[in-house]
Amino acid sequence: MGFLKRKNKKFEYQPRYYKGEGNPFKIEHKLDKFRTTTGNNKGLKSKFNEAINDLKNVDKGVNKTILYIIIFLVLIFLFIIDFDLSIFFTK
Repeated sequence: MGFLKRKNKKFEYQPRYYKGEGNPFKIEHKLDKFRTTTGNNKGLKSKFNEAINDLKNVDKGVNKTILYIIIFLVLIFLFIIDFDLSIFFTK
């Protein structure tokens, strides 16, 4: 009864004209190569430790840039609504 003991066939598709590295059909996020929490980290504890290390090593220049952008947008908003800054100064 050979038809009851079948093995699953493996499907290893190789595109005929593909000359690149790796599998062209692999689904991967664009930014995964820049993240340290994705990859070969095994276990929840190692992933958690990597995420904490990422939070500790934040680029300070990015925070300054975001702060400058926020201040600029707030000033534009105050200009649009014609906010009077004289209420903060006493004569």
